[in-house]
Amino acid sequence: MLDLVKLGARVQELRRDRGMTLAEVADAAEVSVSMLSSVERGQKVPTVVVLARIADGLGTSLADLVTEAEHVRVVVRRATEQDTVEEPGGWRRTIVSPVVPGVNFEWIRTTLPAGCDAGEFPAYAPGSHEFVAVEHGTLRLSLTDRVVELRAGDSVYFAADTPHAYANPGTEPCSYHVAALIMRPRTARTRPDGPADPAA
Repeated sequence: MLDLVKLGARVQELRRDRGMTLAEVADAAEVSVSMLSSVERGQKVPTVVVLARIADGLGTSLADLVTEAEHVRVVVRRATEQDTVEEPGGWRRTIVSPVVPGVNFEWIRTTLPAGCDAGEFPAYAPGSHEFVAVEHGTLRLSLTDRVVELRAGDSVYFAADTPHAYANPGTEPCSYHVAALIMRPRTARTRPDGPADPAA
């Protein structure tokens, strides 16, 4: 039998992990705010259809939604299991973070050849965040209203709900790391700071 209190706590946990309000999840799930609030408080028995909509609104699966969160969870991703992809233009990306269902976080290591301009990429949904740390070379990060040039050892944070672009204006390869918390998938396009959408 489904424990409504645990289910509600699970929904609330996933919503807060994504930095979303009740209204935002309700809108994405196409359910009323009062229904979602009642589910979170364990006061209403939702139908399977409603649960599936809530799961979709949270960007997770129905199975993950109804599975009680473990108190301790360790996920190991060996070096041999990491996905390295050679992209057009000569840049390379490797997703080094383990895959954790329901967690839209990724840690990516990227290398841009000298003079490589990866172009501009559209914004993620509001509430998305990116942290960038340069390991070698020079990286030019272009945002809507600002251009930041980073060198080895520099790091930067930006709200990823704005168009942004990556380029290496230097004469040597640039390698950098990106820690990205992405609220919702976007349209499909390969990125130099992350995986091909919509798997982000």
